[in-house]
Amino acid sequence: MYAGDVSARFDVTRSAISQHLGVLTEVGLVTAEQQGRQRLYRIEPTGIARLQAEIASFWTHELDELVRDADRLAGARRTPTPLRRSEEKS
Repeated sequence: MYAGDVSARFDVTRSAISQHLGVLTEVGLVTAEQQGRQRLYRIEPTGIARLQAEIASFWTHELDELVRDADRLAGARRTPTPLRRSEEKS
């Protein structure tokens, strides 16, 4: 897509879109081809694959820890706490 076409889809300035596309280009997620006064941006499949692999490896580990913590907290909440003597009914 051309930068103008991308910016038409968002409620931000063309300048902001241009900056974002510049960052995406720098990190290899898109490529930019100058065509006259415009730039044509294309998704870079290898860059996207690297990003997906990184996210998958990070989130797998992090989510496993989160599930363990949530299970541990849920178990702690299910365990009844003993009443103190002052709370016992006579």
